[in-house]
Amino acid sequence: MALKSGNLRRFLSTTSSLFDRPLYAAKAARVTEQIPPSTTLFVSGLSGRTTNQKLREAFANFGDVIQAKVVTDRSSLSNHSKGYGFVRYSNLEDAERGMEGMDGQFLDGRVIFTEYAKPKDTL
Repeated sequence: MALKSGNLRRFLSTTSSLFDRPLYAAKAARVTEQIPPSTTLFVSGLSGRTTNQKLREAFANFGDVIQAKVVTDRSSLSNHSKGYGFVRYSNLEDAERGMEGMDGQFLDGRVIFTEYAKPKDTL
């Protein structure tokens, strides 16, 4: 599919509607939402190699981890990771340290992101 030169210029223009929106609009929207602090953290960007044990070990450096769970796809035969999981701490202080300490860090070769988990009733 070829573009005429006028269309190409409009397509590449910085005033085009493609460039009016932030690149990470979904992430920006989540950041502006105020999620109340919780002892459970939502962890995204996990590698398919990350196990519950590896997740627990990585976050245990920041406090007492009660539970670490990598969410897997039950419909696949190998229970392949969906790329996210949850870490639950025993108290809010540990959860805050874990969130700040692990956000943007590498785990199993992937950069992970952390935030407070939303309560189930608001999902």
